[in-house]
Amino acid sequence: MLQETPMRASRNDAIELSVVIPLYNEEDNVEPLCAALLAALTAQPRGFEIILVNDGSADRTEQKLQQAAAGDARIRVINFRSNKGQTAAMMAGIDYAVGAVIVPMDGDLQNDPRDIVRLLDKLDEGYDLVSGWRRDRQDNFMIRTLPSKIANLVISRVSGVPLHDYGCSLKAYRREVLQGFRLYGEMHRFIPIYAHAQGARVAELPVAHHPRKFGQSKYGLNRTIKVLLDLLVVKFLTKYRTKPIYLFGQAGVGLLALAFLAGLWALYLKFFDNTSFIETPLPLLVSLCTIAGLMCLLMGLLAEVIMRVYYESQSKTDYRVKSVLNPRQEGNPGENPGEESRGD
Repeated sequence: MLQETPMRASRNDAIELSVVIPLYNEEDNVEPLCAALLAALTAQPRGFEIILVNDGSADRTEQKLQQAAAGDARIRVINFRSNKGQTAAMMAGIDYAVGAVIVPMDGDLQNDPRDIVRLLDKLDEGYDLVSGWRRDRQDNFMIRTLPSKIANLVISRVSGVPLHDYGCSLKAYRREVLQGFRLYGEMHRFIPIYAHAQGARVAELPVAHHPRKFGQSKYGLNRTIKVLLDLLVVKFLTKYRTKPIYLFGQAGVGLLALAFLAGLWALYLKFFDNTSFIETPLPLLVSLCTIAGLMCLLMGLLAEVIMRVYYESQSKTDYRVKSVLNPRQEGNPGENPGEESRGD
């Protein structure tokens, strides 16, 4: 991400909405994008800011963004020194945002800024996160739409969060949903999974999707593979982050059980079928499964130690407090220092 430590802007009560847009080589899209955003956001009552993150573009995107920021103070620009990817750019925009609601979207004009208001209205119904669904997607079917549908199906089944379109960047988040974790790789699409694991209410809303007019898509089939690999990481972090021994332990016990059964079979063949150990691969299977099983158990124990050091050294907790009724006064004995003390 950025080399410099982000300087958080002071909280401005007039800004309720932050729209975060990563851009990479989108010089032809900057002007129409800013015009469409200002038209859509000015028509709604919330105070807003537009954060445009230039992800190390090699074209004239930076100059175009400079002109846009000079023309309207509500447009803020963050320029990366080099290309770091969409997730890093989005994370930087979130770091600099001050709004109580954060709406990321793509900068290629395929998302419609007018849908932002619809997402906000849905959010006001009591949801913590509203995800856009490009139901009528205007992309090449074989190269982008079909792989995306397959990936979305796999992600929904594995994560237990049934969304039609994880890849749609247009989403609306309450700020507290985005606190407590960082994004890497292609993991911006998995925020609904993290949020759901923390008890957030997640909804989905169909949004418009337009054909790309300017520039070229930066993604292909190889991105689907990266997404599926990131899904393995997300599944581990959301289910086994605080209890890794359950994952490694189950694998270790399973391998040791397989080694035991293979050993019994080898003994049966030896004494009842006159088959020598060297005539079957069973002794080798016993050795490999035993070693692998013990390694899994040891890795699980090591992971448990690492997670405890991580949480305790930084005074982190694995729970998120929504509210506290009749909180203790500050300084009272027994007060949990990690607890949010506020009354309703």
